[in-house]
Amino acid sequence: MKTKLEKNLQSVAKKVLQDEAEAILSLKSYINEEFELCVRAILASKGRLVVTGIGKSAIIGQKIVATMNSTGTPALFMHAADAIHGDLGMIQKEDLVLCISKSGDTPEIKVLVPLLKMHGNQMIALVSNEKSYLATHADFVLNAHVEREACPLNLAPTTSTTAALALGDALAICLLEMRGFTSTDFARYHPGGSLGKKMYLKVSDVHPNNALPKVGPDADIHTVILEMTSKLLGATAVTNENNELLGIITDGDLRRMLNKQQDFTTLKAKDIMTTTPKTIAPDEYAVKALSLMQEKNITQLVVVEENILMGFVHLHDLLKEGLL
Repeated sequence: MKTKLEKNLQSVAKKVLQDEAEAILSLKSYINEEFELCVRAILASKGRLVVTGIGKSAIIGQKIVATMNSTGTPALFMHAADAIHGDLGMIQKEDLVLCISKSGDTPEIKVLVPLLKMHGNQMIALVSNEKSYLATHADFVLNAHVEREACPLNLAPTTSTTAALALGDALAICLLEMRGFTSTDFARYHPGGSLGKKMYLKVSDVHPNNALPKVGPDADIHTVILEMTSKLLGATAVTNENNELLGIITDGDLRRMLNKQQDFTTLKAKDIMTTTPKTIAPDEYAVKALSLMQEKNITQLVVVEENILMGFVHLHDLLKEGLL
């Protein structure tokens, strides 16, 4: 039975989520022509998007930069405090600067803004107060207004940082749409992760790492078993003299044979093989191979090209690549 404290904790957590969800939804009313102008200004810029802020806003800025870079918008982060101690050198003439600040009136921002103006960089203010110093001196304003923080003291940045992050995501996805960013582009920017691998890893990248078990149609059962066990894939292909695929024998086929036959010494590979094995072409994406295995509840596929045996791709190969 839950204690009163445990019940209260759940209520507090639910209220935080409710408050932050409502704050994000309220931002819809601020998506207007000014937002469109911001998107178009970033799109038209010949430089990078430099994102800056201080405190929790700086952390949100780093996430926005990461999202921008991974979706086709070149971006970098510059801490507002470090900017006035040398990091302004990061900014190039054609860069556009996105300043994040809930109040828009922090001392660091008030020092930074005139310097940015002096360099001639266009500036976007992402603020909760449209009458703030930052907002009134910016070229464009993204309104991330929130009524109050989820913190019961209305002090710790919670709702405001969530709102700023969501607005940054909206900005990034609009830019993605405008650039015609594709899944191929995404894979190019994420070659090391599982998401990227799903977009570029092909069966031909995987199957050459495996042994290639195969026997002829007239091979005896002893030969079949030796080939399967020595190649460690739990299956063997059956091919003719031209290396064309005739069928497959799996360990399941062997078990079924033992259940049905008292004497299997006269049986050949062609007597127990499955003549319609599940196959895949080498130029198919590995994620498609994984999908077929899951759909058919099997652990390997025969790789063929115009019915010529090329190899095997096993479920373990795809798991090792992090596709699941």
